[in-house]
Amino acid sequence: MPTYEYACDACGTTFERFQRITAEPVRRCPECRKRKVRRLIGAGGGLIFRGSGFYVTDYRSSEYQAKAKAESSPAASGSKTDSTTSKPSATKEAGRKDGATEAK
Repeated sequence: MPTYEYACDACGTTFERFQRITAEPVRRCPECRKRKVRRLIGAGGGLIFRGSGFYVTDYRSSEYQAKAKAESSPAASGSKTDSTTSKPSATKEAGRKDGATEAK
């Protein structure tokens, strides 16, 4: 729920009210009791982050983290074997392009 700021045009009093968005605005001044109150346009509430930061993964369950670790470890080892197997085939193709034949 937002905090609204009000000002009375009759007596000059300013005050704040913590209200629902759907609530009717305050019309009567709490000091002079006259119906000369208007709602002020404020900057709104600022959001302040302090500390090292907030990340989506900070509040994940331990079960989720275990599954994520299990999924990432086979993929990492699979990419290493792919890179080593692609190098010999590349040299074989290079030899064929040069016109050299392989011995069987």
